[in-house]
Amino acid sequence: MWKRMLLMLVCVALAVAGIAYAKFRQIQAGIAMGKSFAPPPAAVTTLQIQPQNWSPALSAIGSLKANQGVTITTDMVGIVSEIRFESGQSIQKGDLIVLLQNDQETAQLHSANARQHLAELTLARKLELQAKSALAPAEVDAAETELLQSKAAVEQAAALLARKQIAAPFSGVLGLRQVSLGQLLNPGTPIVTMHSVDPMLVQFNLPQHQLSSANPGTPIRITAQGTGSGSWSGKITAIDSQLNDASRSITVEGSVPNPDGTLRHGMFVNVELPLREEANALIVPASAINYAPYGDSIYVVKETPGADGKPAKTVEQQFVKLGDARGDQVRILSGLKPGDEIVTSGLFKLRPGAAVQINNSVQPPNSPTPKPPNT
Repeated sequence: MWKRMLLMLVCVALAVAGIAYAKFRQIQAGIAMGKSFAPPPAAVTTLQIQPQNWSPALSAIGSLKANQGVTITTDMVGIVSEIRFESGQSIQKGDLIVLLQNDQETAQLHSANARQHLAELTLARKLELQAKSALAPAEVDAAETELLQSKAAVEQAAALLARKQIAAPFSGVLGLRQVSLGQLLNPGTPIVTMHSVDPMLVQFNLPQHQLSSANPGTPIRITAQGTGSGSWSGKITAIDSQLNDASRSITVEGSVPNPDGTLRHGMFVNVELPLREEANALIVPASAINYAPYGDSIYVVKETPGADGKPAKTVEQQFVKLGDARGDQVRILSGLKPGDEIVTSGLFKLRPGAAVQINNSVQPPNSPTPKPPNT
């Protein structure tokens, strides 16, 4: 009995060993097939980079400010009798904006004119009598003094009447009306805002290390959302005398012509400060850069022998140092050389040494001044 049990155990062990050996051979065959399998080449677009001129520019966010801006008010109590403007209207210096009731002031001016007329007649009569030696000089002096006082009273009454007529202090554009007919205005009551629109001032900040690039007279270019795709050119007019203690930046002010009034006070704008043009710069599309925390890189296409002995296109990962950007383009400071063929799209599916198939029928954007269709 023990012999039969031992024989059965030996048979089972041999069967298990046979099955294990068969599976081992299957696994080895699978590994060999995996090693011999080559993934198909990845489809990419490429670009051969060549040195070119580069026009860098400093970029900043600025705010527009009117060269002159006030809130029109009155400096005396009065009731609005006439409104001579519409909200948003362009107006010239000296144009009447609001007229306050001035019946009392008009009457005072008429009374002062009458006293002046009487003083002139009295002085004329006394001068005639003095010429006949029939009047003391003191009487003439008193009449002349009376005339001067009456003229001063006329000027005072006229000035008081003028204060009831509120006019534009400069040429510009009015804001929204804030008063109504018949409204009683106290001193300081806002009537309407007013700003000059040509030229406009733009204020922006530059960090300390870029201060040497900004000088009075340096040209600037601005763009503003909501105004179309146009840009406005101007120049720097002033630089603040001190830096901000917290940010170590300095405020720069520029002037931009605005003849059509498109730019408005308070707008946020993008400011570009063009720098000196540089030659022999290596420029690549932003889509060609593989950004990573450990370093930015670009895939460079190389020609290597394939498995069949024929030349094949593969990629090599090259770490680069990036410079400034402009539109869709980025300047490369180091890591590439002229003539390198780089991958411009399809980076996400690449690894060092991967085979690629080049198809340049469609290229990614590569413009220094991109204009997307929805702008």
